Amino acid sequence: MIRPPRPAELKAVQDVEVAAGRLFTAVGMDLVAQHDPFTLFELQGFLDRGAFWVATPVGGDPVAYLLVEEVDGCAHIEQVSVHPDHARQGVGARLIDTAEGWAAARSLPALTLTTFSEVAWNRPYYERLGFRVLADDEITPGLAAIRTYEDDIGLDAWPRVCMRRDVGAPRPG
Repeated sequence: MIRPPRPAELKAVQDVEVAAGRLFTAVGMDLVAQHDPFTLFELQGFLDRGAFWVATPVGGDPVAYLLVEEVDGCAHIEQVSVHPDHARQGVGARLIDTAEGWAAARSLPALTLTTFSEVAWNRPYYERLGFRVLADDEITPGLAAIRTYEDDIGLDAWPRVCMRRDVGAPRPG
């Protein structure tokens, strides 16, 4: 089930982020694995803006979540995380489709995100979901600012890209 989280579930969302982050240690990206999850205050802000969804089994705690915000007239996926115990079940794709519905309801033309280009569950995954890597001249000022922030916190130790999926675009395969 995909729905907005309840305020009492925000700590469980943080736990999902920590568990998902641990996967990065297996590919030598300890800095990413050690990155703090969003604070309860930050999560509450996304919830207050109606830009936050969780995936839960019926009657269960969140096993995945997605945060979105508007950046340069597009719906920017700030974070999508799936607990490793629930990976490869289409949960992340369903959350992204929910974000696309949010974008369509606001007449936003596309979803954007930034991600690691050489991590299997990052760029290649998003490409399978219909995202494409943006060329340098397609990167908007807001995306450039996000990339600068990511560089400032050390994420550019590994190659990163900006990606886009047009709202309503057919999915590959």
